[in-house]
Amino acid sequence: MAMKEQNSLGVYADRRMLRILLLGSMSGLPWVLIGSALSLWLKEEGLSRSTIGFASLIFGVYSINFLWAPLIDRIRIPWLTERIGQRKAWIVCLQAMIVLCILLWGFVNPVDNLAVVIAIGLVIAISSASQDITIDALRIEQIGRFETGSMAAGAAVAVVGWWTGYKLGGFLALMIADSLQQRGLDNYWQLTFQFLALLIVAMNALLLLIPEASWRERQAAQDRDQAAIGSLMGGEGRGILAWLSSTIVAPFTSFFRLNGVKVALAILGFIFLFKIGEAFVGKMSIIFYKEVGFSKSDIAIYSKGLGWVVTVIFTLIGGWFAVKQGIVRALFVAGIAMAATNLMFSFMAWSSEPSTLLFAAAVLVDDVTASVATVIFVTFISLLVDRTYTATQYALLASLGTTGRTLLAASSGLMVDKLGGDWGMFFIITALMVIPSLVLLWFVRDKFGFIEQRRHEQNNVSPVIAQRY
Repeated sequence: MAMKEQNSLGVYADRRMLRILLLGSMSGLPWVLIGSALSLWLKEEGLSRSTIGFASLIFGVYSINFLWAPLIDRIRIPWLTERIGQRKAWIVCLQAMIVLCILLWGFVNPVDNLAVVIAIGLVIAISSASQDITIDALRIEQIGRFETGSMAAGAAVAVVGWWTGYKLGGFLALMIADSLQQRGLDNYWQLTFQFLALLIVAMNALLLLIPEASWRERQAAQDRDQAAIGSLMGGEGRGILAWLSSTIVAPFTSFFRLNGVKVALAILGFIFLFKIGEAFVGKMSIIFYKEVGFSKSDIAIYSKGLGWVVTVIFTLIGGWFAVKQGIVRALFVAGIAMAATNLMFSFMAWSSEPSTLLFAAAVLVDDVTASVATVIFVTFISLLVDRTYTATQYALLASLGTTGRTLLAASSGLMVDKLGGDWGMFFIITALMVIPSLVLLWFVRDKFGFIEQRRHEQNNVSPVIAQRY
């Protein structure tokens, strides 16, 4: 049963995948707000590339959201948790904060109040990074602990959902902004943001249809850990100190105990380095498209619209590929493909008059490699977490990857400026950035393979035996 599940594309027909698709879309949509939409808004208001690049530092909160993930794992929203579940209660509250910030943007001019615009964007980023903690946990908890094939499929569908929210949300944002601008409305971006706020409200209505039956069992397991730690502390240590220790310390010690210290450190290093080059390209891609002469409508059609279709198809294929070929081999292939794709952008940058055909080809190939790499990456991380501390451990691993993709990539605009606007050289440098992660993966390949094999073995034994691992 388990092996049949892992090798069949029929696993995507599971109705749980529709729930995961919605969760992924809710996670991806905020990136439209603080990513491409905010970047173009600032660009069209006359701000420099360097300013836009450094504005993306607000994405840095995604790299540190693991710091408050333990609290989200343990704290239950009063009244709301009992009625809709712990995970959904957090998501609804954080989405409400995002909607409020979007509405506030409608009253601010970025030229005169850049600090206010960035501050509101930072609140959106914090809310989005916090909801991602809960969304990822709820997505993982929709799948049984030993359903390896379903976990890979769920990871693929989650990535499809993320790109659906990001790509289609970006497509709608750009098309609406372009249409409103052509009609002569000066506040076209503010009106566009209000439309996205309505979309978020609709998603929250659908969220309530997702079942969440596991939060009471998780709470009981966490309470048992707290009681055990309290007993070790004795007497006065049974109260708040035991709660803090079980909330903050236990998820981290569990990760190292499960994987071993050396393997755990190798995992953390690889996750940090793997997608840095892709992030440099992502931060500046929409600025590059604009500077070489493509309109917002062109970007919307090829980068957002068609790119979404390609992403959906190849993410689903990527989930199947990860199971068939093995996580380690798939990661090697994906890393090399990502680097090679960046060279296509160099060719486009050095072309005297980049054609629409070349633009479409480069964007679509980039979407193919990015989607396959992402789903393999998410599958690997999802298989590592302890279900008692799903939110905390997944947030820790995902945040390390985000650190490389955001904090380091914030200098992407500065790099282009230092290169004198030589976009071709910029893309070559970003292609070389994948090498350190592949070198690290090569040296730890046996340990990565060991983790994958262990998970496959657990998938074929009873839960009672597997629980010992």
